Amino acid sequence: MMREKRSSNPSADAHDPDYNRLIHEKSPYLLQHARNPVDWYPWGSDAFTRAKTEDKPVFLSIGYSTCHWCHVMAHESFEDHDVAALLNRDFICIKVDREERPDIDSTYMAVCQMMTGQGGWPLNVILTPEKKPFFAGTYIPKKSRFGTMGLMDLIPRISGLWHNQQKDLVATADAITAALQKLPDSPSAGTPGSSLLNQGYEELSQRFDPESGGFGRAPKFPVPCSLLFLLRFWKRTGTTGSLTMVEKTLHEMRLGGIYDQVGFGFHRYSTDAQWRIPHFEKMLYDQALLVMAYTEAYQATHNPEYRTTAEEIISYAVRDLKSADGAFNSAEDADSSEGEGSFYLWTEHEIETVLGKDDARLAARLFNVTQSGNYQESGSGTGQNILYRTNTVSRKLPVPGISAPGLEYAESIRSRLFRARSQRSRPALDDKVLADGNGLFIAALAQAARTFRNEGYLMNAEKAMAFILTRMRDSKGGLMHRYRDNEGAIPGFGDDYAFMVKALIELYESTFNPDYLRTAIDLNTGFLAHFWDDDKGGFFSTSDDAEILFVRKKDLYDGAVPSCNSVAFENLVRLAHLTGNSLFDERAAELSCYFSPAVHESPSAYSGFLYALDLALGPSYDVVIVGERQAEDTREMLEALGKYYLPHVMILYRPPGESDYPLNTISPFTINMSPVGGKATAYVCSGTTCAIPTTDPQKVLELMGVI
Repeated sequence: MMREKRSSNPSADAHDPDYNRLIHEKSPYLLQHARNPVDWYPWGSDAFTRAKTEDKPVFLSIGYSTCHWCHVMAHESFEDHDVAALLNRDFICIKVDREERPDIDSTYMAVCQMMTGQGGWPLNVILTPEKKPFFAGTYIPKKSRFGTMGLMDLIPRISGLWHNQQKDLVATADAITAALQKLPDSPSAGTPGSSLLNQGYEELSQRFDPESGGFGRAPKFPVPCSLLFLLRFWKRTGTTGSLTMVEKTLHEMRLGGIYDQVGFGFHRYSTDAQWRIPHFEKMLYDQALLVMAYTEAYQATHNPEYRTTAEEIISYAVRDLKSADGAFNSAEDADSSEGEGSFYLWTEHEIETVLGKDDARLAARLFNVTQSGNYQESGSGTGQNILYRTNTVSRKLPVPGISAPGLEYAESIRSRLFRARSQRSRPALDDKVLADGNGLFIAALAQAARTFRNEGYLMNAEKAMAFILTRMRDSKGGLMHRYRDNEGAIPGFGDDYAFMVKALIELYESTFNPDYLRTAIDLNTGFLAHFWDDDKGGFFSTSDDAEILFVRKKDLYDGAVPSCNSVAFENLVRLAHLTGNSLFDERAAELSCYFSPAVHESPSAYSGFLYALDLALGPSYDVVIVGERQAEDTREMLEALGKYYLPHVMILYRPPGESDYPLNTISPFTINMSPVGGKATAYVCSGTTCAIPTTDPQKVLELMGVI
């Protein structure tokens, strides 16, 4: 079903005097603040030049368009004329979209965590005109309450300190900057081994919630990187506890309110331990990583619930996040005009109006709807419900006395609720296209396409990739980070390159179009040229020709998304196998050695690195299939491999007898490979050993120890 385009743009003349400088920006988040009475600047030299000229500190506020608490602070303070008057008098104010400028966000978030022990958004930092921070915090109320100083008291206090004790504030800023610049550059601890994988598994086991799945206490975030690592650990070791953690978590999340039971897709996180009460924004990167987790879990177990969930997430993203040009927008807001989460909440009466009394009773059993309401954050007595399930739907149709509706009837209930909900005021859509988020989702689509044999998924993946490669490149072929309103802008960051290279590799393995592999190599070459640390190894998050704040960071922590270094580690290993180029192996080894000391301290915090390490350690297999692409025997060979969970297998395809085939230069070790007896033939190598070529699909599986 198509729907109207939604965005956060203000609908007024850009020359309206009621607008501040942000009206000229492209970011939906910045445009949300374009009508604030605060005299906002976008990040840039104009703001810092004025701060120096007027001898004022800088008030830097960082958030993103779908952040609920960013909206709260905006409505409470940045739209308030009293607060704005103080900010405009005492500071030069800068607003930053963290999704547009992850480099700025990452740097000052590290400051906030160093100073306060915590972080989050909105992120508010006060800087000297030289961009050095001396105060940091997250949400700040307008007025002081419960021991938290509000802006009305904080602004005059900091202004007074700036005028009367500026040397002390500058000294504090210098000390903070120096401390941040000293953050880790650890000496090499040598090549990491399988003990890190074991330690990562043990740490996750200790934090695992056996009742509700997931790790740790509330709030609970989806942890796809950890789940993907645990699946690989199970494949490597056969440890049943590893697979149990994955299956329990995926099942409970699918039943919970964190999953949109009516329209599909996952919300950002759950505020409770049972996955029932979500924080309602929906992010493209969450959908991408969870599609990967559910798809790989299906490969490992063939549990149809995982396939259905992956397909539903894709259905949501294609329906609600895909742009008219085929790329994917970045997020949907938590709020709509009626307030946070109102689009997703139901009263018992609303459900009865849509379904009628009898079906409403079945819906109440299915989704745990009560007259008083189950949505705790809405307050008692409001009657609002978030829809979640407590058990799997019965496969039988409902009859008198059965407590849960069957599959067909449950789908009828869901679809009618979906149609009714579609008439509500929708949450705002952040309609900027980000290269990193699209890279992850394209990779997920390509993986799902070959797993579920779905040509539609592949078509969507290829169309999105074509958009990125044609509309989000600079004149030298480098990636641009953001596209919006017919403009590609902001030079690409490490995540953009790493995630797009991953997407291109996945597309190659789903299409065997060598152009994708060649483009992956080209982008990775640019990534190495401009982001690689030649002295110590590893990738910086920013290019060597980008704006550098007071530190050029290397990210490794794998949180909501894997770090660029973790993904690049996996990419380098895969490219080494697919091309036979030893440079990729050398760089992968250097990267792993550089980060090894940090990973040793807490392996489970680097689960993306761990599953790349699992691939690097092997045993892994390189399989080259030579045969006519549309022939039955070639199809049987590929389908035999596609039936199994094979995270350690890299597959190349080449047609027979083509002397100018692109793989000859991309993967020259395949040049002399040809069909045996005119049949589709598999060449299987592991480590430094290659087996005798075989035309038998079962023999291929035996050589890899699958059967």
